[in-house]
Amino acid sequence: MGLGRNLAAALAAGALALVAPAAASAQEAPYVDWPALLPALPVPHTANTEPDCADGSDACIDATIVEMQRRLDDVVGRCSHNAVFALAYQRVTEDVRDASKAGVFRDRVWLAQEDAVFARMYFTAYDDWAAGRRAGLSPAWLLAFDAARDRKVSALGNFLMAMNAHINRDFPFLLAAIGITAPDGTTRKPDHDAYNRRLAALYEPVLREVAQRFDPTADDVELGVVDNLLATTILQSWREVVWRNAERLLLARTPAAKARVARQIEAYAEVVGRGIAVATAIPPAGADARDAWCAEHGGQRPGAGAQAAAARTATRRAERQAAAARAAARRSAARRAAARRAAR
Repeated sequence: MGLGRNLAAALAAGALALVAPAAASAQEAPYVDWPALLPALPVPHTANTEPDCADGSDACIDATIVEMQRRLDDVVGRCSHNAVFALAYQRVTEDVRDASKAGVFRDRVWLAQEDAVFARMYFTAYDDWAAGRRAGLSPAWLLAFDAARDRKVSALGNFLMAMNAHINRDFPFLLAAIGITAPDGTTRKPDHDAYNRRLAALYEPVLREVAQRFDPTADDVELGVVDNLLATTILQSWREVVWRNAERLLLARTPAAKARVARQIEAYAEVVGRGIAVATAIPPAGADARDAWCAEHGGQRPGAGAQAAAARTATRRAERQAAAARAAARRSAARRAAARRAAR
């Protein structure tokens, strides 16, 4: 079953209603930025209640990626089915870092804080599950982690179930905690919406890497424009629902009302997770074949991923240093030219 069809199953399970854009004739699916047309509700400014990345520096995302790589090395070395989301999440975070440095976001401090808290929520959920501390875990995460442990779903299923838990369940609570309105009263929804386009472009290369390393069926079916349009629209829809649920949490007038919203978020993510589990279930033979593939193709030796990440970081550092050197040379040339003009 292809990505678009599985996402459609998740969509139906979550009872989201949306209208897909008309199919294009080219294989490159057009991007329709419809969430940006939907205005944010007026939500008062609330202070960030989370301690992560207090200064909002770029170093926070770098540190998160280092920790993600450490964790990825661990699960990849064991060919754990939890490696799929660990890899995907790291690739997304690397892209978020690139997007931030490219000026995609208006408020880079808020973005860095959001990224740090979001990653910590995932780390904590995984660590609690791995240690057997199940009582405080959300149903959506229990479904995702248990399905990976029990080898019940395909790699695409692992990807979607964990993505559902982290986006549909965790994300609204994250946004409510760090605040979605700036101190001057402006909404931060444009920064939330700004990443939709990049995320839509990222799922295909991520799933290709998953297929190459962990499960060759992860990208078996390519449905062309229809597949891409459906996947993009559903990702946009999930993130739009996330924003609206964060608004509902922040606008709840009483603790009881807020608790009702929280229960609805939990229930929604659980229903979507169960739908994905059914749509992507595989027999034991499929799990065995997947593990054999991972043993041959996907399991980096421990530390290899960290070395690759270090190499990428070194390359970026060298590129920045080269750019700085070129800029310094241009400034020096400009000063010399100005001095010559002044001497005439």
